[in-house]
Amino acid sequence: MKNLVLDGCIKLISNSNKEYDQEKLSIIRYGLESIYILLTKLVFIFVVSIFLHIFKEVVIFLLIYNIIRTPSFGLHATKSWMCWIASTIIFIGVPLICKHVEISCIQRAVICSICILRVYKNAPADTYKRPIISKTRRERFKLISTLMAIIMSFSSIFINDMFLANAFMFALVVQCFMISPYVYKAFKLPYDNYKNYQSNGI
Repeated sequence: MKNLVLDGCIKLISNSNKEYDQEKLSIIRYGLESIYILLTKLVFIFVVSIFLHIFKEVVIFLLIYNIIRTPSFGLHATKSWMCWIASTIIFIGVPLICKHVEISCIQRAVICSICILRVYKNAPADTYKRPIISKTRRERFKLISTLMAIIMSFSSIFINDMFLANAFMFALVVQCFMISPYVYKAFKLPYDNYKNYQSNGI
């Protein structure tokens, strides 16, 4: 199904603009494939969340998680099926936990404090496909990521709503795993990819 949709889109683009060579069309196809995977994954997650009566919780967790994910980057699955499994666990499993598990304020404070330190140490975590070569950009993303982690931690500690308090904390916990060098190593993926460009004099 995916290849059928992508082939149709590329054929339509190719026919409408004859100036695109094969290399340009390959880049466009890669972008369209990313969009296709994202949309189909979101549709699947939303359908499952509606079936489990946690649609609102899933949407809220998605929004909260992306607050810290955007500036700190992190691990990307190398295979589509791995991405599907990870996304289902994170965006269905974690909201379920947030909704039903009660964690004390002191426990959240301890966990969030650890998360702030891990975010400060490891963010931003780039990938070999998207290395953050600029030192200025890395420092900016680290600052923003740390500030977001602090704000989310205070939100988790002082918000009275159990689900929201858990959502802020678990979003940080998940992202700490996503930017951890040990998790990169476990999946046999290179870490600190920008260093390869520095060593090559770029």
